Amino acid sequence: MDDNPQSTSEEQAIDSLITIAVEAWRFKRVFERLLAKADAGDTRRYQNQFDWFMRQVEGSLAKAGLKVVSVEGQAFDPGVAITPLNIEDFDESEELIIDQMLEPIIIGPEGSIKTGTATLRSADK
Repeated sequence: MDDNPQSTSEEQAIDSLITIAVEAWRFKRVFERLLAKADAGDTRRYQNQFDWFMRQVEGSLAKAGLKVVSVEGQAFDPGVAITPLNIEDFDESEELIIDQMLEPIIIGPEGSIKTGTATLRSADK
């Protein structure tokens, strides 16, 4: 156990930053679906504003040595830092693709800090 209050404070700050990053990433997905339904005249302005926001989030993460990673569309390997929600739906011999990321992977200076969550699909589809 670390008795250093500064260390605990830094850990809490990193945990908070990770939470904000994950929620911003989730919100981005929702916002993109909303923009797909919006009037074309408004879409570009809103997209630009949101892109600026995401650059600010990514910049803050980078200052803390963190990065948000999505592996959507890549081949699934048990070594990938995701928790697959539907792995039991497939045969062990099937080649799988990471279909949809529900939560991103957060990478720090020493590797994965937070495991992502995803659904899988067969590579044959």
